[in-house]
Amino acid sequence: MCGIYTTNLSFNKQDIKQKLKSINFRGPDNIGMKEINGVTFGHLRLAILDLDSRSNQPYSFGKYHIVFNGEIYNFKDIQTELEEIGYEFETTSDTEVLIKGYAEWGENVLPRLNGMFAFAIYDELKNEIFCARDRLGVKPFFYYWKDGDFEICSQLRPLINKNLNVSKEAISIYLDCGYIPSPLTIFNDIYKLQPGHTLRIDLANKTKKIAKYWDLKDVQESDISYDEAKKQLHNLIIDAVKLRMQADVPLGSFLSGGIDSALVSAIAAKHSSQPLNTFTIAFENPEYDESKIAKQYADIIGSHHTETLCTPNEILAMLDDFKKAYDEPFADSSALPSLLLNKITKKYVTVALSGDGGDESFIGYWHLMLVDKFEKVSGIPFNIRRLIANFPFHKLMGTRPETIKGILNSKDENELIMKIFTSFDSLNLKANYSWIDRYYPGFKSWAKKPLQRAADLNIKLWLENDSNVKVDRASMAFSVESRSPFLDYRIIEFARTLPISYRFKDGITKKILRDILKEYIPEKVFTQPKKGFAIPLGEWIRKDLKEDILNKLNVEFLNSVPNLDITKFTKQLNLHLMNKHDYSFSIWKLYVLALWCEEFNISLK
Repeated sequence: MCGIYTTNLSFNKQDIKQKLKSINFRGPDNIGMKEINGVTFGHLRLAILDLDSRSNQPYSFGKYHIVFNGEIYNFKDIQTELEEIGYEFETTSDTEVLIKGYAEWGENVLPRLNGMFAFAIYDELKNEIFCARDRLGVKPFFYYWKDGDFEICSQLRPLINKNLNVSKEAISIYLDCGYIPSPLTIFNDIYKLQPGHTLRIDLANKTKKIAKYWDLKDVQESDISYDEAKKQLHNLIIDAVKLRMQADVPLGSFLSGGIDSALVSAIAAKHSSQPLNTFTIAFENPEYDESKIAKQYADIIGSHHTETLCTPNEILAMLDDFKKAYDEPFADSSALPSLLLNKITKKYVTVALSGDGGDESFIGYWHLMLVDKFEKVSGIPFNIRRLIANFPFHKLMGTRPETIKGILNSKDENELIMKIFTSFDSLNLKANYSWIDRYYPGFKSWAKKPLQRAADLNIKLWLENDSNVKVDRASMAFSVESRSPFLDYRIIEFARTLPISYRFKDGITKKILRDILKEYIPEKVFTQPKKGFAIPLGEWIRKDLKEDILNKLNVEFLNSVPNLDITKFTKQLNLHLMNKHDYSFSIWKLYVLALWCEEFNISLK
């Protein structure tokens, strides 16, 4: 797990060193730089495998030179295959395996890789840079491109310069989603390489070519029996966990009150040669606290458990780290407790397993249930539903009026799914969701069943741009490598072949995972109410953060935000402060945007 940098721009060595130092938390163990034929490579190393300096990067093999961020979990199998061909190895790192695999197979090495990765390889013979990002976008990949000039980096901060213009499209999408999805960034001329894609840069002709090497496929539902599916899935998860336990540094596991982290931790504990270190966050407010359930899990699996009480002051104190690590507007407030969790975890281990990704494949999120509910009213003619939407059902159901109206006003399942992952009531003066069709069209056609289509957009849009961003930046902010077994592409692909009823049945989410977990933890323990990894943001906005929010979200700032419906937002802010409705997400999005502008001294005008 590291930070990478590559450019053909003529920066001096000190300039590039300063760029790398600005994200030094990604790899504090070594800063490496190398210039070859006008191409400069930089690398920040967090040593996980083969701690010797022989595995420092940039790493060269003949006419090939690489900077690589991530882990190739099955690198030993690939190394064996290369040794049978005749390759010899001087390190015990996955970096050497990757570069020699590329030397042998070129881009055909990619289907062989099981891991999280973002890398750039300079091929002197072809005079080209070949780059790739892992299938699910676990590791970040930013690049600046203009007229053949380029910079590549693991984070946005080192690429920011005074000549860049803020993207109005990106701001509008952020106002809906709370993040900026790939391939866009907050700036014009800087992009994210999408997951499962490659980038080739022809240095002689100053051209680039982007190609897809992996994606979700049309669902082919298996006729496998439930018991056989459970057996095969269990074996897959065990293998995914064991692969991710390879490390030459101390390893632990995040443990919440949910079943995903419980299953990962239980399997890891069973296959560990010593008691597993587990880590959890406790909240003073019982509405958000899962620590008692996590402690029960820890006692059952026999882990060495560390629990940290998370107070409002400690969370709010993480805002400085938040601004440092999240260098693009990002409004998932659970990033704050994630930062605190990783800060504590770093005192004990460098690698931590997590349960991220289980909800996406096994129908675990509450918002996916809206699709299931919509099917029950979709038979009502659309015009009648529009009339019904005007009744104040929200008062009976205790929700915001926009949610009920958004559901009833959806023409079909696909429109509802898009609203779930954008907004039921946009903060934009002119809402435009054409970007979903441009960048994420597949979800409409891969699956016949609406619930699977929603899960697919969850994987392609939200997982990469929210969940993975949150986990990567929060862990790397404290030089921790987070590994997620449920993001093993084999599990993602296998889960999509299973009937929906194996994963969601009679209102029970993640049914098959629950049945596997029974083999490790009694059902009465893990069926206790799940709280979610969240903070009491709504309350804090009314109290602890109120003064700063009102100060930063002043008239001048709000007027500078492109396409913002200021009247609607101001109304939501006032209703929230009066405790009439919870508009904490809307307020937090604008507050984070203001913090970002302040951090980088940027005006949105």
